[in-house]
Amino acid sequence: MRIDLRSDTVTKPTKGMLEAMFTAEVGDDVYKEDPTVNELERRLADLFGKDEALFFPTGSMANQTALKLHTNPGEQVICDKYAHIYNYEGGGASFNSGISCKLIDGDRGMFNANQVVAAINPPDFYHSPLTSLVEVENTTNKGGGACWDFEELKQIRKICDNHNLGYHLDGARLWNALVNTNESPQDYGQLFDTISVCLSKGLGCPMGSVLIGDKELMEGAIRVRKILGGGMRQIGYVAAAGLYALDHHVDRLAEDHHKAKEIGKILEQMSIIKKVEPIETNIIIFELESHVDETEFLRQLSDHDIHIIGMGSNKLRMVTHLDYTDEMHERLLDILDQF
Repeated sequence: MRIDLRSDTVTKPTKGMLEAMFTAEVGDDVYKEDPTVNELERRLADLFGKDEALFFPTGSMANQTALKLHTNPGEQVICDKYAHIYNYEGGGASFNSGISCKLIDGDRGMFNANQVVAAINPPDFYHSPLTSLVEVENTTNKGGGACWDFEELKQIRKICDNHNLGYHLDGARLWNALVNTNESPQDYGQLFDTISVCLSKGLGCPMGSVLIGDKELMEGAIRVRKILGGGMRQIGYVAAAGLYALDHHVDRLAEDHHKAKEIGKILEQMSIIKKVEPIETNIIIFELESHVDETEFLRQLSDHDIHIIGMGSNKLRMVTHLDYTDEMHERLLDILDQF
């Protein structure tokens, strides 16, 4: 039995999702004539209380488009040092938009309003880049699936308003945060100018992300998507997977969170584990004791057909997901317990 906990991106479509995909009504989305894509975009715009939404093949492309919409070349975006847009999008901020990142030394990928104020460059000081955007990520990937305090996000919104800054949310795992907290999509829609949400992680779709935002900003989104090579044709087959996931795969995310916390409890009891980061959602980040060889630890897990991610410096990551079954879970707990 292969147990793959490298990421929640490794899932495959369920039978119900495949049926929805095979029976989807499609058209040419470049001409905006794919009814299933149009339905998905309308549904997500309405869900977040925004004017418009646009389907993208990847979350990175959706985020990169948002950066382009909010900024001009030579300007700067404020984000955490762990931010996906800085660490895992191939340097796209500089390559695609000609902007730089002002990195905040936050806590598990999260920062506070005072840190934002301190990071803003004086607009009349022409020696430094003009600050034009604040970007946050919820949940935080490198922060171990941590969920932002919504009150802090509201305080940052006030800072953005006071300094005429854009506010973008990388919501790759926002669905996990919503299931774990009391906030609603409408709450986030009222707070952020643009939001990217991923369909191919916790929701289990084979691909796809959607950028959601206010009309004034989103008017240029389809042009940027085209420039980045994201114009697609009969993509309704994939959009149908997104619609199915919204109906069937959101509430079940709580199961992934529960399993992640159970794994964390076992890890905390193991003498070779130095630290387990707090677990709120479906990501478990833990650190081995200094005398333990990370490569050997990964090899021993692999011998049991268990696959996780090594992050370097003796830190490792597991991510629970739709295809991680109860049977797999019990087997993993047994093996860790016997380590």
